[in-house]
Amino acid sequence: MQKKIAAFFDIDGTLYREGLITELFKKLIRSEIIESERWYKEVRPHYTKWEKRIGNYDHYLIKMAEIYAEAIIGLHRSQIDHIAKLIIKQKGDKVYTYTRDKIKWHKDQGHVIITISGSPQELVKEMATKYNFDDYIGSNYILNEQDVYTGDIKPMWDSVNKQNAIDFFVQKYDIDLSQSYAYGDTTGDYTMFKSVGYPVAINPTKELLNKIIENERIKNKLQVIVERKDVVYKLKPQCIDFII
Repeated sequence: MQKKIAAFFDIDGTLYREGLITELFKKLIRSEIIESERWYKEVRPHYTKWEKRIGNYDHYLIKMAEIYAEAIIGLHRSQIDHIAKLIIKQKGDKVYTYTRDKIKWHKDQGHVIITISGSPQELVKEMATKYNFDDYIGSNYILNEQDVYTGDIKPMWDSVNKQNAIDFFVQKYDIDLSQSYAYGDTTGDYTMFKSVGYPVAINPTKELLNKIIENERIKNKLQVIVERKDVVYKLKPQCIDFII
């Protein structure tokens, strides 16, 4: 039997135009589950550094994830499920045109469409449902036997765990990675790019491009997509040296 072709998608910054956990964080502040002071004192400095292009966007997201994990201790899963559904209903269309169209193209080709995201699993599930993904995995905020959050996390924003997820899905769907695709934007997606035959960097960070340039094999097969306003730019790999 012929192996299947897959398309692996990151969500934050790749499909969704920002970070889903940012939307969740804001909702929890408005609900007074997270104190607003924590945003100004702990999160905003990381965001400001990134906004001024002197910091790493991942540090901003990870700081929110740490505070989120602490804030939801003792909450029931149904509470976060409800908020996740509300967020995707209100914000789920805020996506990149290129990525949305690529999801449809892969579905039309009969490819297996999978999202591997660092956002909380509850949000990833709702986004995967909205865009008709075949499967998904996100960061797992651990529950006890009563479906109450413990504060422990099994993250999915780093390369190691994303590689483990790819290995799992390869076995589950009998995937031919050499003919498969990956879409991402940060260094957490680097192992996806190493694994597949057709990597696509969408609005990539400088850190990701620097890693790619060090690997001639990935660089030679990479496609870089930059979407600004209503224009999509497709860049050739040899242009990357000039971008950064």
